[in-house]
Amino acid sequence: MPVTKLHFLVAEDHDFQRSVLVRMLENLGAKEVHEAVDGRAALAIVKDPARPVDIVISDLDMPGMDGMEFIRHLGESAIQVSLILASSLERKLLASIQTMTEAYGIRLLGVVEKPLTPAKLEILIGLHKPAQAKPNRARAAGPSFTLEEIAAGLKNDEFEPFFQPKVELATGKVKGAEALARWRHPQHGIVAPYAFIKLLEDGGLIDDLTWVMLRKAAGFCRTWRATGLDATVSVNLSLKSLSDVKIADHVTELVRSQNLEPRHMVLEVTESAATTDVGKALENLARLRMKGFGLSIDDYGTGYSSMQQLTRIAFTEIKIDQSFVTNAAKQESAKVILKSSLDMAKNLKIAAVAEGIETQTDWNLLRQLGCDLGQGYLIARPMESSAYLDWVRGWKQLG
Repeated sequence: MPVTKLHFLVAEDHDFQRSVLVRMLENLGAKEVHEAVDGRAALAIVKDPARPVDIVISDLDMPGMDGMEFIRHLGESAIQVSLILASSLERKLLASIQTMTEAYGIRLLGVVEKPLTPAKLEILIGLHKPAQAKPNRARAAGPSFTLEEIAAGLKNDEFEPFFQPKVELATGKVKGAEALARWRHPQHGIVAPYAFIKLLEDGGLIDDLTWVMLRKAAGFCRTWRATGLDATVSVNLSLKSLSDVKIADHVTELVRSQNLEPRHMVLEVTESAATTDVGKALENLARLRMKGFGLSIDDYGTGYSSMQQLTRIAFTEIKIDQSFVTNAAKQESAKVILKSSLDMAKNLKIAAVAEGIETQTDWNLLRQLGCDLGQGYLIARPMESSAYLDWVRGWKQLG
């Protein structure tokens, strides 16, 4: 959208800096620029239907309502504007505020250090897209179900795995897929895990889903391996299941009953797995590894005990949480954590998998840092089993 058709708001307590920004916008072609001396005044303007605003350019360190409080109120009010943050604060703090802003659901065009130049400003304005109506929240949340309805769905064999490919970044070869639970509901179509996982865990029925996922994922993996695709399948193992001392034997028997060798399956557990019912969890995980299963520590880096778990359990893989992958190209601190995680995995001689690869920039950085495997929307979204082999045949390496 041309600058001439956009409405701007400059929130800056320093009169001279505010006037410089206003003139800068006018020189770029802006016809309507509102001004505010702090967050409270800025909030009043964006809430006023008589004064439409497309892009807010805000300072952070302002008296009264500062920029961070303004961002919070902006997010809570669900007002659809784009935001540019300009500040002289240190880069690490700006990166933290950027993450906070995105967490509030605000469309952030950029965070820049002062002084803001016309060239920088023009680039950021160019990233703005017209606001779209937000979907109805109740509708977006999807239908809710009772435990009895979910149990009936399990009994009727309505649950199945969707597969998200895992590829080797250095070569682009498909090395496996993660099996993600989906409910093919007869009325509501494909239902995502948020609608049933917690209810199943709280209701003591999570093992019922685990058996379905293990059996079907093993069967599909056996099928694609028979076509010559040398790839593994990863299945999530609930923490609740690890309290049963016989779980390792049951998993092994079930997988072998599908004519799949345990070494072709990776079992993913969250990094807190061994913090509850420690003895039984460690016994089960050790036995599963002894049987030949790969073990993956999921969402690595999101809990306090990550490194401790690596000393307790014979993991063969770590899955680096997508928050570090997504932010690594933008935030130095996230990049440092990502690099240190990859270095640690290499030194421990275990594979590193990056979750949530969504851009070519993410892919390029991970390859540069020597990450082993990756998965994410840039590569492919989770897909039905019937589509997986066709996707593999059509896959072309990125970059």
